[in-house]
Amino acid sequence: MTHWTLAARAAKMNPSVIREILKVTEKPGIISLAGGLPSPKTFPVDAFAKACEVVLGHDGASALQYAASEGYGPLREAIAEQLPWDVDPAQVLITTGSQQGLDLVAKVLIDTGSRVLVETPTYLGALQAFTPMEPQVAAVASDDEGVVVDELPAKVGSGADKARFLYVLPNFQNPTGRTMSEARRAALVEKAAALDLPLIEDNPYGDLWFDNPPPRPLTARNPEGCIYLGSFSKVLAPGLRLGYVVAPKAVFPKLLQAKQAADLHTPGFNQRMVAEVLKGGFLDRHVPTIRALYKQQRDAMLAALEREMAGLGVHWNSPQGGMFLWLRLPEGLDATALLPQAVERNVAFVPGAAFYADQADARTLRLSFVTASAAQIDTGIAALAATIRAAQLA
Repeated sequence: MTHWTLAARAAKMNPSVIREILKVTEKPGIISLAGGLPSPKTFPVDAFAKACEVVLGHDGASALQYAASEGYGPLREAIAEQLPWDVDPAQVLITTGSQQGLDLVAKVLIDTGSRVLVETPTYLGALQAFTPMEPQVAAVASDDEGVVVDELPAKVGSGADKARFLYVLPNFQNPTGRTMSEARRAALVEKAAALDLPLIEDNPYGDLWFDNPPPRPLTARNPEGCIYLGSFSKVLAPGLRLGYVVAPKAVFPKLLQAKQAADLHTPGFNQRMVAEVLKGGFLDRHVPTIRALYKQQRDAMLAALEREMAGLGVHWNSPQGGMFLWLRLPEGLDATALLPQAVERNVAFVPGAAFYADQADARTLRLSFVTASAAQIDTGIAALAATIRAAQLA
């Protein structure tokens, strides 16, 4: 029998908690408030059917051929044009989802033992992308407005131990749904520049605002000190696996080389399809329909929580956009232990502990309000409340 010797880094890789939970939600009758899946109602199928016809009819051979690693020129130009600061298309690298962007950043910027800073809590997928490079991940204290800037000097370190970057999601953060305030953004960019601390700004949810758009990106305030990650997964369709990185000239060539080694290029057919769909201001018409749907479903979840959780000692926030709401259980309860009991009552959520780099808060959990219908949200939140009541009596 052949013996396979795994790399040391492989031992540090862990399955995605969310992916494992999603398997549970495939059971019939389960109402999933767990997955961060966009609502399929928002996918512009007709627009892609027309784009497919145009792309294949116009230059199908090129669309199906190998292509440049940087990405399809017209798509890079369209991205640069729609970003709210002056971006050279040559700084835009098309990636296979923004998740690949995180992987490339990790490969290029992290050595074994490097210090990396993240918010508290932070996106689980980022922790998974960074882990194979074997960093020392340090969590920076965060509040309702984002990273606590005064914490940074103590966390950055110095010399060989100095942090390589701080990873942040300023808009409708996954998992908490919080948004970094204007004042906090200004303070963070100023402090990071003073500390010579690069920022990795991940913005997959920024277009999904409900009443008011979020403040200007961090990268717009200091383009040379930031790498910006964006995605088409939440505004068009995740199945395309299409994202992008905007990087300073000092870093871009190495990200490109890492990209070439990973997959040569993101599927050119998908890129041309999106470039075709984007023509004529399509997103300006399409994204407001997503916002309206998600706002309606957020309101349904907030109303259900008010109604069902009264007197239980449960706390939650009211996100101003995005896909997620953050909930904290009463003292004495553990969200991970509660999950199987909730599944027995046909509702699923994501325990919050997986989103912490250290010192996890076991009482937290993430709820998604975008995939379930308003009626399912009502039923699901009622079942969750019943689960909490039963656990308190046990």
